[in-house]
Amino acid sequence: QVHLVESGGGLVQPGGSLRLSCATSESVFSFNVVGWYRQAPGKERELVANIDNPGSTNYADSVKGRFTISRDNAKNTVDLQMNSLKPDDTAVYYCVLTRGVYSYRGQGTQVTVSS
Repeated sequence: QVHLVESGGGLVQPGGSLRLSCATSESVFSFNVVGWYRQAPGKERELVANIDNPGSTNYADSVKGRFTISRDNAKNTVDLQMNSLKPDDTAVYYCVLTRGVYSYRGQGTQVTVSS
């Protein structure tokens, strides 16, 4: 059973920054793809960013140039650095780890961007 816990969410003003972290119970390199999704109230869940095992990254158009995904095998974490935050970034952010046909998701962490 894979365990993962997200942290780092909170309330931030527009233009501010937050760093989300997903701590896993297994090596992040044991997963084919690791990434972050988000879901805002009344909206469908959407991919924010992911990174595959070779290290290729993929970002939603809405976050390109503002968010950066990274992984740290020594710490078993997948991080999402979020800069220049906008009110539209408000959502619950979920870490998702994929290995073969299986995906594992955390409980999520709330990010609220508001003045």
